Amino acid sequence: MENAIISALFDQMADIMEILGEDRFRINSNRKVARVIGDIPTDIRDLLAGGQLAKVPGIGKSSLAKIEEFFKTGAITAHQELLKKIPPELLELLTIPGVGPKGVKAVYEQLKVTSIDELKAVIENGKLAGLAGFGDKKAAAIARGIAFLEKSTGRIRLDLALEASHLVLRFLRDITGTLKTQTAGSLRRCAETIGDVDILVAADKGKDSGGEGGQIIQAFTSADFVQEVLAAGPTKGSAIIQTPSAAVHVDVRVVPQESFGAAAQYFTGSKEHNVRLREIAVKKKLKLNEYGLFKGSKIVAGPVEEEIYEKLGLDYVEPLLREDRGEVEAAKHHSLPEIIDPEDIVGDFHMHTKASDGNCGISELAEAAKEWGYEYICITDHSRSSAIANGLSARQLAKEIKEIRKINEKTKGITILAGCEVDILADGSLDFDDKLLAELDFVIASVHSGLASPRQKVTMRTLKAMDNPYVTCIGHPTGRLIGQREAMDLDIAAVINHAAQTQTALEVNANPWRLDLKDIHCRMAIEAGVKLAIGTDAHSTIGLGLMGYGVATAGRGWATKSDVLNTLSLAKLKSWIKIKRPR
Repeated sequence: MENAIISALFDQMADIMEILGEDRFRINSNRKVARVIGDIPTDIRDLLAGGQLAKVPGIGKSSLAKIEEFFKTGAITAHQELLKKIPPELLELLTIPGVGPKGVKAVYEQLKVTSIDELKAVIENGKLAGLAGFGDKKAAAIARGIAFLEKSTGRIRLDLALEASHLVLRFLRDITGTLKTQTAGSLRRCAETIGDVDILVAADKGKDSGGEGGQIIQAFTSADFVQEVLAAGPTKGSAIIQTPSAAVHVDVRVVPQESFGAAAQYFTGSKEHNVRLREIAVKKKLKLNEYGLFKGSKIVAGPVEEEIYEKLGLDYVEPLLREDRGEVEAAKHHSLPEIIDPEDIVGDFHMHTKASDGNCGISELAEAAKEWGYEYICITDHSRSSAIANGLSARQLAKEIKEIRKINEKTKGITILAGCEVDILADGSLDFDDKLLAELDFVIASVHSGLASPRQKVTMRTLKAMDNPYVTCIGHPTGRLIGQREAMDLDIAAVINHAAQTQTALEVNANPWRLDLKDIHCRMAIEAGVKLAIGTDAHSTIGLGLMGYGVATAGRGWATKSDVLNTLSLAKLKSWIKIKRPR
């Protein structure tokens, strides 16, 4: 699908237009088209061919013509013309966390900055701090953003890595000689960012260059999606592949079937986890490597991964837990958690409709959630202070609550809870008064502004919000965007302790841009007795499919079914919410 590419083109047109100071309406129009296309779950080429794309809200005649042009020529003339109006390096500045089109416009017009290196120079010589609208604090924040960007380079988000793995796995499974396939590495462990995608293939004669191994690697490196071959041998191939969303480094290894389990264990890692296993093997006078577990020259385990752990006297450790965070000791003492599974989830607490910045209505989300087998969902449109997200006024929210109640009366098979993602204001108060909040079934309180404020201030805001008896959950508590924006300088331990004291849940935002709380914070929360609430932050029906990312993140934090709020039945959920509320 080219949806992601076309969405990115419209977003880039909006960026360039904003840098050039063009009409705000046209800028917002392009932004909306980018968002709409990005949220369409099916291939827009098919929608265009069937005449349905013109009926999608947000896509007008002009946008439709540009999309048609892209499919005919591979480019959009309006985009090409805009690119000619700015230095090509200028767009790199937009990849820096905290630097938007307005900032780029200012440094370009007033300081003639066109690249990241030039921006570094004006930070160091003090010129950026002297620019109107910047100052020392903002200049320092941008410097941190550049450092963060440089540190993040080379790693991609979990969803982009999964997209690449699915593409390659589908291809490999159709090759003659492939017996079995498996992702490995940090992708299999569902880490929040991935360096490269590791894939294992079991084949006959996997180590023989004349056998199936060589044929499989040759087929992989010759595939249409391969952009650049980095290495190709009889049993390993490395390539940069192009997916609809990103260029991704993929390594494919072919191993004999009799070593497949050992290879899966070895290449899944982590390195630190594997060191612990090898230490145990040595104590048992065994040798462990990617080919198997050996006693002398005799293999005692290899084809099946679980056997490796069994022969070492350990319970099987799920890949999500293999980070050397106590899981090996727990496996020794039969005390590993039974981590949460996607099948345990019976509801979703975080989603937006077209009333704020979503793309569909309440009923559409409810019907889609029924397909996921959910018992309930919660509609949580933005509050009035989130102007950029078309936040609801108090009057609009009151109207939406009534609408939800009416739709509930007609909807069978699922319950729709009335909620709101309410902004936490600068002083820690909330965007709506308690009288209106009391009408809601579920309240998410989130920080959306002032994320760069000092540690004491951002922590105080969150703690004060939790003191409100109607706040059920703190949304995306640290405010990070993976690869784009650092987390707030939040005292997370203080937040977790206060959440426990106030009976407030903490969200695990399942959007792969966020995954917030992160895994280690999830574990801290669980150990403090805090409930986690996994929410997709869906802005369309397709967004409901993000739940698995949140479940994996919670699982990496050792969460069990009992630690997660949206595994509760509706009746038990309502009882839990009532504990905090005034009687």
